[in-house]
Amino acid sequence: MAFIKVEITNQSTVLTDVQVQTAIPALQTQVHRDFAPIWGIDADLSFLPKGTASTPSAWMLGIFDNSDQSGALGYHELSPQGNPLAKVFAGSDMQVGLNWTVTASHELLEMMADPSIDLTVFVQPNSSTGTIFAYEVCDSCESDSFGYSINGIAVSDFVFPSWFESFRSAGSTQFDYANKITKPFEILSGGYIGAFDVTSGSGWQQITSTGMPTKEAFKVRMDSRMERRKLPRDKWRRSSPIS
Repeated sequence: MAFIKVEITNQSTVLTDVQVQTAIPALQTQVHRDFAPIWGIDADLSFLPKGTASTPSAWMLGIFDNSDQSGALGYHELSPQGNPLAKVFAGSDMQVGLNWTVTASHELLEMMADPSIDLTVFVQPNSSTGTIFAYEVCDSCESDSFGYSINGIAVSDFVFPSWFESFRSAGSTQFDYANKITKPFEILSGGYIGAFDVTSGSGWQQITSTGMPTKEAFKVRMDSRMERRKLPRDKWRRSSPIS
């Protein structure tokens, strides 16, 4: 039995409750079998039917139709009780040809790894420069093409702690579950990572696989975690009830 409990609720019209429930065993297997041994973080998942009150201590993952934030296909905020909450927009995913179960896996794992959205890694190559990297475990390898299947359900690839360890040399260890990444801070095609160059004064930006920062909205899966890193904690909002 895990310390973290995550309740999953279907608030969408593009998916049936049966479709969501069918995906939960694969998400649970990924958490128990794949993620927990690497990260030391485990969770028990359960389905929360519409109209059922959520457990006050539970974290939540809600499946919705379309994004209520421009450009975001899945993102985190706080539950009505002030606990971590992830949102997945299955309708938006389908409109751009993405798999909603990969987004659900992505959001779930990132919520587990950094529920407060305040963990970072500082890389200082010399005395006058340095970059802070967001502690996001799926962004750099988030493309559906790099995910994998559990009993026919597609889930997201995720990085290992070694991805954030700049002392590692290329090929010296495994950097992600699917073993597609070869070195620390490598970003696969379609991926990105939030970065803060402490010497530039430009604030948080997205670094893509080309190594170039961009402030443009992504055409693919994106969450609002980087946006909330910019906000003081007293500006964070609690969600309206989702059940």
